[in-house]
Amino acid sequence: MKRTTLLILFFTAFSILAQDKFKTNTAVVDFEASVPFFEEVKAVNKLGTIVLEPETSTLTCTVVIKDFRFKMDLMQEHFNENYIESRRYPKAVFKGKIQKFDLKDIDNIEKEYDVKGKLYLHGKSKVIEMKALLKKVPEGIQISCNYPISVSDFNIAIPSMVASKISKTANTNLLGIVKNEEMNNYLTLK
Repeated sequence: MKRTTLLILFFTAFSILAQDKFKTNTAVVDFEASVPFFEEVKAVNKLGTIVLEPETSTLTCTVVIKDFRFKMDLMQEHFNENYIESRRYPKAVFKGKIQKFDLKDIDNIEKEYDVKGKLYLHGKSKVIEMKALLKKVPEGIQISCNYPISVSDFNIAIPSMVASKISKTANTNLLGIVKNEEMNNYLTLK
């Protein structure tokens, strides 16, 4: 009897720990600020960090600006040095709450959630709202969302000689599969 009670307590404590945080360091964040008839302005970052805290419904996404990759090296250089000033502002961070989120509701059918939070970029912050799609996949929980970023909201100056070649809104996408670290550690020990 004591052994059974101890096992029940152990698994109950483990399940509470297992719900602590879900995380990935390989989220893909991309954006496009192209305009018709001009050079494509598009970049991808495959090293984004997403942290999902089910207990508080908190979603945090962090990207290192220098990890964005463009097709053209010169475009990447201008992005980092002139527009985003990545030496001065090395990261972009979004922290928000997923509305009406309950981990028990996540299954293999994609569900749409409203997310509201603050985006910190280029030394400025702005409250943004977006839709996020969540579903359970074999590797964890897949999170995907897209949202437009207005460069003027973050005081990103675009020189007048190229202003007509770059959109004033960057369409941004996020895709990642977050995993529960405690569960992964447990499975590798087994």
